[in-house]
Amino acid sequence: MNLFSGSISQLEQGLHYSSVKQKVISNNIANIDTPNYKSKDVDFNEILQSEMKMSSSSIKVSDPRHFPISASQNSSTITSKMYSVRENGNGVDMDREMAELATNQIYYDALVERISGKFGSLNSVIRGGK
Repeated sequence: MNLFSGSISQLEQGLHYSSVKQKVISNNIANIDTPNYKSKDVDFNEILQSEMKMSSSSIKVSDPRHFPISASQNSSTITSKMYSVRENGNGVDMDREMAELATNQIYYDALVERISGKFGSLNSVIRGGK
């Protein structure tokens, strides 16, 4: 039995992706002066494809009272980005990283707002519409 609708779990997965992306961007910014460091990124398309494969495979449970088996939460696919190398071999472009940081923050805020609205609706239903 699924207590919440599928949209809440999808929003949760989106928040997880945004969190991983935030860590990767922060790591890139922290290593801006590290010689030979190559900028990294989280590939959304690879994560989406792996999640779709996981959800499409049929997982059997032996008893209907068992908890449902969900798709893997492993969305830490990190790939090297195309980069331009500076004199010290570093491939981090600070302007690009800051733009991606702002974009990721807007995405995260939108997801938080949406999931907050979902829980607000549930709270209203629990209280009987008051």
